[in-house]
Amino acid sequence: MKVSDILRVKGNTLYTATPDEPLASALNLMAEKDIGSLVVMDHGDLVGMLTFREVIQLVVKNGGAVGTTIVRTAMDDAPLTCTMETELDEVRRMMLDRHARYMPVMDKRMLMGVISFYDVAKAVVDSQNFENKMLKAYIRDWPADAESEADSPKL
Repeated sequence: MKVSDILRVKGNTLYTATPDEPLASALNLMAEKDIGSLVVMDHGDLVGMLTFREVIQLVVKNGGAVGTTIVRTAMDDAPLTCTMETELDEVRRMMLDRHARYMPVMDKRMLMGVISFYDVAKAVVDSQNFENKMLKAYIRDWPADAESEADSPKL
């Protein structure tokens, strides 16, 4: 399974911020849309990711306040990325190695979407459920003469 398979199911709604906008504005958007990350774009280029992890770290550092901080101050300016062709197993490994919960999907310099650790886990579970159903159907439809051959002793 590839990243393109996840995005096809998930859809392509993207929420972005700019590096120089107030962090409070970005947080309002995250709260309003009930999302855990924003892709930070500057003049059409990916320049960072803002997730609740970076926000919490900044708030703690600032003694509990966001104040007049801008997005650039809090964002991860070197986020992990993948492509539409990246295999799901590779994405899982990358996310686990970096403790990343969100990953922008790029096609050269174009942002194609964002996948979350939840999206990856859901794809794995859905794939396993489908495989289980297929195996159960196969076992249920086992040919009768194959069963008798399997049960009879070989002489």
